[in-house]
Amino acid sequence: MPKAVWVGSLAFGLVTIPVRLYPATEPRDVRFHLMDAQGRRVHYRRFVGSEPPVRDAMPGDGLAEAGSPSSETSNQADEVEEEIAYEDLLRGAERDDGSVVLLAGDEIRSIQPERSRTIDIEDFVDLSDIDPVHFEKSYVVAPQHGAEKPYVLLLRAMERAGRAGIGRFVLRTKPHLVAIRPAGGTLALETLFFGDEVRDARRLAGDIEAVGVSEPELELAEKLIETLKTAWDPDGYSDTYREELLERIAQKEPAQIPEERAGTPPGSQVEALMDALKASVQDAKKRQTKRSARKRTA
Repeated sequence: MPKAVWVGSLAFGLVTIPVRLYPATEPRDVRFHLMDAQGRRVHYRRFVGSEPPVRDAMPGDGLAEAGSPSSETSNQADEVEEEIAYEDLLRGAERDDGSVVLLAGDEIRSIQPERSRTIDIEDFVDLSDIDPVHFEKSYVVAPQHGAEKPYVLLLRAMERAGRAGIGRFVLRTKPHLVAIRPAGGTLALETLFFGDEVRDARRLAGDIEAVGVSEPELELAEKLIETLKTAWDPDGYSDTYREELLERIAQKEPAQIPEERAGTPPGSQVEALMDALKASVQDAKKRQTKRSARKRTA
């Protein structure tokens, strides 16, 4: 069971439903550690380089042009690295005029909104009116113990109405606009991009209104769409890159990690990882075989 990312209440009108919020998706990306050729972990550190100010050179002013060998040599010779503690870091924000202002962590935290305890549904809108470009991230809304009755009531009413509830809440420290909608027999919550965060697609596409298409061209395109029409089956599409990557990892010999760096008996974690990877590859192959069989019988 995944861990709830938020616990609170969902309110519409005078009805309050205690709920838990769970991520609706589980990324399966293969994650890597950065390591050197000897199998040792590579770590990052925070530092600044102290170097002389650089200004654009004007022809004939006696300064080396930016990027020239003489300027690069001078900068490298004068550069001094200074490691920075995390608590000393500041946040720099660039204004429209190019100037930069610095904000300390305390300044940012002083204006951050407090965590929400309740999601108040402000409006109900036609779900088809929400363009998918506004959807940011999906969550499952699950009722807390004892709240099943009002939860199902809201779910059934929204299914009949074909409406989505629009509300706001603060998750961790970030305010979100959200849509609550029926999805697969439960309630789902979609965080939404605010209106000014969505680009105007018409400006990016250019002047396409003046482009004409003939009726025969349109009919042929519609015929192609009809030929390729099928029911949506998310299991019919797999991440072939991830499957091939897992297979490659399963085929390779484990690296010899130095004992003093491993912190656990050599090979124990690697063997467990390899078993998991091999099982994942076999499972992926079985799913691929089943999908191919379904397509042949379709």
